[in-house]
Amino acid sequence: MRFFKRKSNGYICSCCGKRHDELPMSYGSNAPYYWFQSKPEERDVRFDLNSDLCIMDDEHYFIRGNIEIPVFEEKQVFTWDVWVSLSKDNFNKAVSTWSKSGREKELEPMFGWLSTSIPCYSVETMNLKTMVNIRKVGIRPYIELEPNEHPLALEQRNGISIKRVQEIAEHLLHKNV
Repeated sequence: MRFFKRKSNGYICSCCGKRHDELPMSYGSNAPYYWFQSKPEERDVRFDLNSDLCIMDDEHYFIRGNIEIPVFEEKQVFTWDVWVSLSKDNFNKAVSTWSKSGREKELEPMFGWLSTSIPCYSVETMNLKTMVNIRKVGIRPYIELEPNEHPLALEQRNGISIKRVQEIAEHLLHKNV
């Protein structure tokens, strides 16, 4: 997972005891889960991958988007940068309007399956039902989770505290400790 930082007063990490100057407000994956599960020598053959789109084995289609979670004490959101599978038809619709101004008004939300395993949750996130909402050119789609009782879906609906953001940072930054 890669991360982006928020300007802040920092925090004292409960894992290492050190002061970190910035608290990451976004984490992401550079490829769908299945890419990481394949053998490195097979990836060039099986996947057509760029920073926003992926085709696996010429039959599975993925788009990159953002799960945004409100943070109670902040004006910005916490973001998981994820991959979602789409049907071939919906993938082609997204690709055909990729650079088109006004695409967000043209395309209806599209069903997809979450294709990123997000750490920090007691229940696996793979294959959660989603709706992919295309936004203006240059902005990754907004990924809306099916409203259910999964902890990630609850966080998206209800928001999280800055303390939870810190817990996520500590878990991810020290997961090999």
